[in-house]
Amino acid sequence: MKEILSHFAIPNETGEPQPLHIGFINDSFIVPARRVGERSYCLQRINHRIFKDVEGLMRNIQTVTDHIREKLQTAGVPDIDRKVLQLVPTKEGKLYYRTAEGNCWRLYVLVEPATSQEKVTPLSAELTGEAFGRFQKQLADLPFDALCESIPNFHNMEFRLQELDEAIANVQRDDVQCTKGRERLEACGEIMDAINQRREEMCLAERLFREGRLQKHINHCDTKVNNVLFDEAGRPICIVDLDTVMPGFVFSDFGDFMRTAANTGLEDDPVLENIHVDMAVFEAYTRGYLKEATFLTDLEKELLPYGCRLMSYMQAVRFFTDYINGDTYYKIAYPEHNLVRTKAQLRLLEEQEKVAEEMKAIINRLSK
Repeated sequence: MKEILSHFAIPNETGEPQPLHIGFINDSFIVPARRVGERSYCLQRINHRIFKDVEGLMRNIQTVTDHIREKLQTAGVPDIDRKVLQLVPTKEGKLYYRTAEGNCWRLYVLVEPATSQEKVTPLSAELTGEAFGRFQKQLADLPFDALCESIPNFHNMEFRLQELDEAIANVQRDDVQCTKGRERLEACGEIMDAINQRREEMCLAERLFREGRLQKHINHCDTKVNNVLFDEAGRPICIVDLDTVMPGFVFSDFGDFMRTAANTGLEDDPVLENIHVDMAVFEAYTRGYLKEATFLTDLEKELLPYGCRLMSYMQAVRFFTDYINGDTYYKIAYPEHNLVRTKAQLRLLEEQEKVAEEMKAIINRLSK
């Protein structure tokens, strides 16, 4: 680890790196300062199997953090180093270091003092909505094509359905190796009906974009409450985990928070009756989000309830595709895990459809 750190332009002495158990994709370590008052750091090994274009990924992060930092400096905002992430370059001026074995490492200045939260309450939901709404607003004047897609087609619904269709075609081939997938597919007629009935509706965003009626923005694409750092007073100060920051529709950041945080059940809840929409969390996040996301068009506001349904539907399609493919992407705890996940997401979608008009009324009221 010391050899890795020796390649970065660290201006102060540091201690022994300590594992930081956050996230499921990258390996993270705290690198403490040796002297009180000096900077500590966060060292990460980038999962290049998921993020295949590490160069593009790191350019994205640099572009976004530089843009936000410039906005804060222009506005005269104090304590900027706690309000936007800062990469530490290598001694050669690069954004990351690649080892001879092909592992890619990056270093951030540690934001401190700061805390993160795991539990979602109406209060934390509203503050998180403010944070992500502000994040999108700070980037609203950055052309969406200034960034690459760190995971290509990550939230492209048409692409996700194409993946499902390819999985179905594959297991229907006259090949004995596909027997398991074929049996799984044949036993899931109701699930396929639920997916097929909503295909046209759920591809609405991509159609509106091609027609020039809907635009793309720079989104975070992983709007969890634990991706926001809070100050000593409990106010949001900094957005972290920028690996999935990429161009897309605002529904990604609005809808995916609702898919996880405004769900009264679990993402893989086997008891479907547990799953409903937590309208208190929905209203709180929406209030915070709309307070800051002043760049939204009337059409984008109108389609926010659709964005909630879209992300639930998309995740159901992704889980079901993996189930048909033999569970090759998502880690599973038991053989039917992806099927249980699929049913849970479809149940959440059905519950969101029931309260769609209520969601719309809340958005209209808060927009005023």
